[in-house]
Amino acid sequence: MQRGRDDAKPGKSSDDASSHSRVLKDFGRAAGGALIFSLPILMTMEMWALGFTIDRARLLLLVVLALPLLVILSRHIGFEETQSWRDDILDALVALGVGLVVSIAILLLFKVLGPAMSLDEVVGKIALQAIPASIGALLAKSQFAMQDDDAAPKEDTYGGEMFLMAVGALFLGFNVAPTEEMVLISYQMTEWHTLAMVLLSLLVMHGFVFAVGFAGGTEIGPDTPWWSELLRLTIPGYLIALLISVYLLWTFGRMDDASLQQMITAAVVLGFPASVGAAAARLIL
Repeated sequence: MQRGRDDAKPGKSSDDASSHSRVLKDFGRAAGGALIFSLPILMTMEMWALGFTIDRARLLLLVVLALPLLVILSRHIGFEETQSWRDDILDALVALGVGLVVSIAILLLFKVLGPAMSLDEVVGKIALQAIPASIGALLAKSQFAMQDDDAAPKEDTYGGEMFLMAVGALFLGFNVAPTEEMVLISYQMTEWHTLAMVLLSLLVMHGFVFAVGFAGGTEIGPDTPWWSELLRLTIPGYLIALLISVYLLWTFGRMDDASLQQMITAAVVLGFPASVGAAAARLIL
């Protein structure tokens, strides 16, 4: 009996080591995803300034909305297969923690944060950067997962596809919405340019997923009319990208004191990269 107990100890130790290795691997993926996906805006001067100037009520709303988004995203793509909403909440909190750590470390390295700054400015800068970093931490599960991971892929519903498109639109839109170029481009464009950009956005979205044969794309069967998927997925996805663009521009103050026409044009301009992000999300997530 004593020998049996002794024999069990190495096995238990091996299991513990394997579990610890898995945890470290998942955290490494999360940190890598947070860094890769947030690095462009971590090095964007407009985002540094917005951390100080952004309306605090709008920033608070952005953070509050980010938390359920992370939880639902964890339901689709998390660090591990989750069995309950409690697990998804924990998964989201871990991603948020990783996003905070990565954002603080990089901002300190770039000397964007310093002891002379007020607490309000420091918190604003970190909060803004941590949101895309947290999304990147969760997306890392899909992007960097090893082929031998035993997690079964989750089957997407129509609502799930719409949600992932919204995440893709938010993620790519977040990278460019704070920049001055969004406003500059919208001022330069005429009504015909705006209409052309809407059509180009729809064409790119539809082509990415259904036409050009990217890995992860979808082929339309010969019995399916060409307009079926356009009406079912592409146009709703583009409308989602536009709504997210409007929200981001409002959050970052890009629509303050603008006319209705300027707001629409700015939303269409930001809707172009947002729609590309939405289409890409359907391919890779």
